[in-house]
Amino acid sequence: MPDTLPSLSTDQVAAFVELARAGSLRAAAEAIHLTEQGVRNRLIALETRLKVELYHKHRGPRRRSPLTRHGDLFLPHALAFLERARRLTDLFTGAEGPSEVRVAATQYLTLYVMLDAIRAFHQAFPTIRVRLSTRMERDIEDALVRDPDLSFGVAAPYEAGADLEYRHLFSLDWGFIAPPGHVLLRKRKLSLADLVEVPLIVFEQGSTGRQHVLDAFRGLGLSPRIDMEATTTGIVVKMVEAGLGVSVVPLIPNGAVTRGVKIGVRSLAGQIRPIHSGILLRRGETLGQAAEAFIRFLKPQPKTKTDERPG
Repeated sequence: MPDTLPSLSTDQVAAFVELARAGSLRAAAEAIHLTEQGVRNRLIALETRLKVELYHKHRGPRRRSPLTRHGDLFLPHALAFLERARRLTDLFTGAEGPSEVRVAATQYLTLYVMLDAIRAFHQAFPTIRVRLSTRMERDIEDALVRDPDLSFGVAAPYEAGADLEYRHLFSLDWGFIAPPGHVLLRKRKLSLADLVEVPLIVFEQGSTGRQHVLDAFRGLGLSPRIDMEATTTGIVVKMVEAGLGVSVVPLIPNGAVTRGVKIGVRSLAGQIRPIHSGILLRRGETLGQAAEAFIRFLKPQPKTKTDERPG
């Protein structure tokens, strides 16, 4: 039986993973303190064992990745292989797993979910640090595929591609926000039809949030008045607080979006398609204990009565 197993070394697999992360043989060699030929020798030995070509050997048109189709397919398994090797070496040493978790998240989730979650996690696990980077949704996918040190991504909305898996966390319903005392905040049953004649502050063109809002209006045969545009929810909220207009924004269940801001809020749940938020993982990769522990802190708690601010 042992004779049928391929002779793969962690050094070979680590060289391949570093090539995927760094993007070139030269950068990979510098990262793992080898010569380019040393890295090349490990990769050739790995390809010989697997009987496939894992990376492009010849220079040509500039590519996003040095990996071939087989290399892209092998990458998540290589990452899982190295993680399992780390666990085996720690089996009898009393180690409790990695002391660092690297995460990438969108700006919205960074501001309204990640900061509170990281603060609470560090209090519960003071020896494990979370390193957070804020990126656009499309960049999170690319970072996960290319950077093996990145544990997972947090994004909303998202349709995972072939290389990634999506793990749902929560859905974001929408709410109407306006300066305190606005007449629509006192309306008993607020609907999108009530907002048609009100100048709105909306998200910029091309954004998913804007599309959700416009689709809801159009589905009712309505055309909203768009007065201003902004790039992020945080900016929209500050514009409303400054009295520049009213808006419709996605709301975190714990009230974080409007906490500490002098505005009134009315729910529009069920009238606009929710935005789904969750974890992006490399397909086939098993997360370490530290990463799994941190994920448990990411689901926002429901809003309490003291958070409610009807305006």
